[in-house]
Amino acid sequence: MSTSSTTLDIHKILTLLPHRYPILLVDRVLALEPHRRIKALKNVSINEPYFSGHFPQHPVMPGVLIIEALAQAAALLTFSDPERIPEKSLYYFAGIDNARFKRPVAPGDTLILNVQYERTRSGIQKFNASAEVEGSVAAQAELMCTVRPIERNTG
Repeated sequence: MSTSSTTLDIHKILTLLPHRYPILLVDRVLALEPHRRIKALKNVSINEPYFSGHFPQHPVMPGVLIIEALAQAAALLTFSDPERIPEKSLYYFAGIDNARFKRPVAPGDTLILNVQYERTRSGIQKFNASAEVEGSVAAQAELMCTVRPIERNTG
């Protein structure tokens, strides 16, 4: 397995993830070692649609969206190895353990997303993930995700 690191811009991210505005939460991949680890970033802007209600006088990025950003980084880590992913498949959350929120994330922050692959068991991939702002942990969690074929709705 190669230990070389790769970067991805938003154009490549859009080819790997099905997410689009307003739920695409990864702007750039800073380092990527397929099937090992990824370091990505999300620039947090006051223009994010959730800030108008969370909270108008003191905008804070919802914790669930920080976890979603980490899951999208995990998906990019998984989809970066096309030989391991069947065509026409989607990436799903299977579980979140030990989620902790350590500091608020505000407009103007750059969220650094660090995800490390741990193992695969019974088709479920497990990752250790953390989100940082200026070197300080904002959130961390263990993520469980799985890849499943897209099923056609026959109803």
